[in-house]
Amino acid sequence: MRLFWIAFLLIGLATAHAQAPKMREIVTYDHVSIDLTSEGSGPLIVLLPSRGRDLDDFDIVAAGLAQAGFRVLRPQPRGAGASKGPSDGIRMQDLARDVAFVIEREKAGPAVIVGHAFGNWVARMVATDHRHLVRGVALVAAAAKTFPDSLRADVQQSANAALPNATRLEALRRGFFFPGHDASVWLHGWAPEANRIQGLASAATKQAEYWQAGGVPILDVVPDSDPFKPKEKWFESREEFGDRVTVTIIPNASHALIPEQPQAVVEAVASWARRLPQP
Repeated sequence: MRLFWIAFLLIGLATAHAQAPKMREIVTYDHVSIDLTSEGSGPLIVLLPSRGRDLDDFDIVAAGLAQAGFRVLRPQPRGAGASKGPSDGIRMQDLARDVAFVIEREKAGPAVIVGHAFGNWVARMVATDHRHLVRGVALVAAAAKTFPDSLRADVQQSANAALPNATRLEALRRGFFFPGHDASVWLHGWAPEANRIQGLASAATKQAEYWQAGGVPILDVVPDSDPFKPKEKWFESREEFGDRVTVTIIPNASHALIPEQPQAVVEAVASWARRLPQP
C-alpha cells in the first residue's frame, strides 16, 4: 500500500508539473517584497505555512491541488525566502495585508486560504480584514483556542538551529510528528527571521481580533494525534461557530501533518473547496 501511494504521488506530481509548471517571482507594494510561487489554473487557493517555516513544505500539496484544478499561490511570509518587509510595530494585520495583496493582484476572484498551524491565524486575519477576497478558510492542524505553554517551547526548540540535532528531534517528536514518522525532515526548512517577525505580530495582536475569520466558511482539518488539539477539542470550532464549520479528522498524523499526510490534506481541501458557493 505504501508503494502504491508513493507511485500515485510521483505520477500526480509529474502530471501536475506537465500541466501547470511553477512560476516564481518577486512582487512588491509599499516597502514590502513578497517571494511568490504560483502554479495551476482554476479557482484560487492560497497556502500559508506554519510558524517560522518555509513554503517548500507545501510542494506536494501545492502540486496536488494544481492537478485537482486549482490555481495555487504560495506567498513566502516576511523573513522567509526572499520576502522582506518592515517589522517595527508589526501586527497580524500587516501579515494579512501581504496575503491580501497577492490575492487582489491575481484578479481571479476571492480565494480559499489554507493556513497550516500559525498560518491559520494569518488566514483568519485576512478573512477578517479583507472579507471580499476570501471564499473560505481551511485551518490545517490549527491549535485549540488554548493549549499548554510547554508546546510553545517545543516550537522554539525545533526551530533553533544552534541546538544539537538530538534536542531538536525530541522537540519535533513531542510537538509535531506522529510516532514512527520521520521527524528529521523538519530539521531543515526553518526561517529564523520569519519566526521572529511572526512572534512580534502575534504578541501585538489579540486573538479576538482574528478568531472569527470574518464569518466565512471554515474547514478544520484535524490530525488525530495533535498535542495542540487533543481529542476532546476536535470539534471545538464547530461548537463555537456552528454550521459554517466542516471538521475533517486525518488519522496517523500530528501537528506537522503536511509532510505526514499530504495526499489526505489535498483530498480534504479540494473536496471542500469544490462545495463552496461560487463567487
